[in-house]
Amino acid sequence: MKLEIFTLCDSAVDYGGKVCILGAFDSVNSGEAPHTLPHCAVVARLRFHRIEEGNHKLRVTFADQDGKMIMPNVDAQVGVRFTEKSQSATFNLVMQINGLKLDQFGEYTVDLAVDGVHQGSIPLYFARPASSEPNA
Repeated sequence: MKLEIFTLCDSAVDYGGKVCILGAFDSVNSGEAPHTLPHCAVVARLRFHRIEEGNHKLRVTFADQDGKMIMPNVDAQVGVRFTEKSQSATFNLVMQINGLKLDQFGEYTVDLAVDGVHQGSIPLYFARPASSEPNA
């Protein structure tokens, strides 16, 4: 199994096996904490090889820098099937998130595991905006 895409973005959709990603990002700036993102999405594109045909368990977690989960884990079961001639198959995960609350400034992480094995991480940096005033 290969993780081809793993990103946090403003919006995403999967239609007919194609995944469209809008506004990939890894940082959020705000003058205050807590801050709530009205909408975002996590996208993963996984490629499985013929030997990996069958059911697989996915888990997505979202945690703060202390390891505290900031939303419930998302668990899914994926059935990977092949056509007669294909040597690999893809699965697109598009996870829509509404009202994601970031309680404190710092680094957050989104992690993906397949069948209990960690496959990737996405950082999310939450900070105050850089000052636009010149140094005195």
